Amino acid sequence: MASVRAASIDWSKLTVTLGLRKETITALQAFRKRNEEAKRVVSALKQQKADIDFEHYRNILKNKSIVNEAEKVLNQFKPTKVDLDAQLKVVEKFEKKAIDYAKNTVNKIDAELGELQATLTNMEQTRPFKDISVDELVKAKPELNDIVEKMVKKGRWTVPGYEEKFGY
Repeated sequence: MASVRAASIDWSKLTVTLGLRKETITALQAFRKRNEEAKRVVSALKQQKADIDFEHYRNILKNKSIVNEAEKVLNQFKPTKVDLDAQLKVVEKFEKKAIDYAKNTVNKIDAELGELQATLTNMEQTRPFKDISVDELVKAKPELNDIVEKMVKKGRWTVPGYEEKFGY
C-alpha cells in the first residue's frame, strides 16, 4: 500500500480536477475531517505535561499513602495494545475499490478518446461536399434514390425544412 502524507495533498484540487463521484468526494471529505481532528488531538496531547512530581504531592498532602498508591498504579500502568488489522483491511479494501474504479474510469476515457480521435480523423479526411458526385451519394445511401423518385412522382421539388436550415 502506497503511503501518502495527508499534508501533501491539495484537497481543493483533488475534489475538483479529478471529476470524482459524489460518494467518493463525501468519503474524502470525511477522511479529511478525521485527519484534521486527529492532528488537533495529537498536537494537544504533545503540549500536555507528561511527568508528575510525586514528591511535591507528598509534601502538600497529609495522606502520603494515597500519593504512594497513585505512584504505584502509574508505574504499573501498561498501555493496551490495539489490533489495527481490521481497520487496515477496511482501508486497503477501500483503496482497492478506489483504484479499480479509477482504472475503469481511465479505460472508459481512453475508449472515448479513441472514438473521438477516429471521428476527428474521419472529419479531417472527408472530401468537401462540392467534390462529391450524385453517383457517390447514391452508392453510399441507396435509399436516397428511392426518396428522390417518390418526391419527383409527387411533384415535390424542394426538401421540407432545407431553406430554413441552410438558406439559399
